[in-house]
Amino acid sequence: MTAAEALGMSRLRLLLIHILPNTQAPLVVKATLDVGAAIVLTAGLSFIGLGAVPPAPEWSAMIREGQRRFSQWWLPTFPGLAIFSVVMALNFLGDGLRDVLDPRRRRR
Repeated sequence: MTAAEALGMSRLRLLLIHILPNTQAPLVVKATLDVGAAIVLTAGLSFIGLGAVPPAPEWSAMIREGQRRFSQWWLPTFPGLAIFSVVMALNFLGDGLRDVLDPRRRRR
């Protein structure tokens, strides 16, 4: 950065050429992890009763209903697997995008 400034590059060009390409991959990974965390947080709040109103279909409400009917194991299992698979898919998507967007892995 100091060398580029010494050569007379403008701050806008420094930002576009040196800073943004190096921050793009971490920001995409952070965004996908945050979406997964938001899904888990929403599911947790809904499970304890702070989510959507009961007629609304929600995975955590289905898990809570399945907790009441323990003999019917499929009621909580499949919504739990759905939450797990969506969060894991988002994590894998973020990891794949990080690999694609990483400027150190690009061929020149």
